[in-house]
Amino acid sequence: MKSDNILKIENLEICFGGLVAVNQVSMNLKRGEIMGLIGPNGSGKTTILNLITGIYKPLKGSIYLDGINIIGQKPHCIAKLGISRTFQNIRLFNELSVLENVLIGRHCRLLGNTFHDIFGIRSRREIEKEALNKSLNYLAMFGLEEYKSIKAKNLPYGLKRELEIVRALATEPKVLLLDEPSAGMNSQEVEALSDLILKIKKKGIAMIVIEHNIKVVMGLSNKITVLEEGIKISEGKPFEVKNDPRVIEAYLGKEDVGNVRSK
Repeated sequence: MKSDNILKIENLEICFGGLVAVNQVSMNLKRGEIMGLIGPNGSGKTTILNLITGIYKPLKGSIYLDGINIIGQKPHCIAKLGISRTFQNIRLFNELSVLENVLIGRHCRLLGNTFHDIFGIRSRREIEKEALNKSLNYLAMFGLEEYKSIKAKNLPYGLKRELEIVRALATEPKVLLLDEPSAGMNSQEVEALSDLILKIKKKGIAMIVIEHNIKVVMGLSNKITVLEEGIKISEGKPFEVKNDPRVIEAYLGKEDVGNVRSK
């Protein structure tokens, strides 16, 4: 029987130049759950995503994806196991089309690992056709199909953000990590992004969302984890976290907290 936790992080620690960037952080993410990860700049949020995805290797601690310890695995292996992410700065292939960007996201699934693929029963043409169909389905599912032939660089900013998320979804993740997805968006774009994230949640994909827009993260998240100087100082449901004196002092500010709506 599978555990309710799809991602389990235990006592994670990493240092840079003698500075402890993440200090004994533990977190559990349940299947289909959205965890908001907040904290001041430099509190270790993106570093944790880099540890989860194998960009950094921790000095101490463990990370389990669906019961498998992924510490020491290469980033592409972790992606194939079921973790995908976006970045603070958009990293699209600007000269390629929207569809081609999503097809690149399918890359880790193109080289199938089933008996049929290993022994050549499925042809390369069949595999590529399946990748194309699935990529088109993802674009249609999230309202981007009409832009499939447009170069990524020509999309409006908000759609570029959405395309990056859809490309990450094309890897068929169990866990999706979103790093500042609403950065630079106007209010309409933020609303569209929130709808997209909720659609992803309905598909049972668990997410960790780093977000400075407190109203967005409080409205979307099942629970919030708060970091300060690499240490977890609070965790709980949004209404619990927003009323935590440690969070008010360290991050939100009394005036901001009073304006945040409860989940």
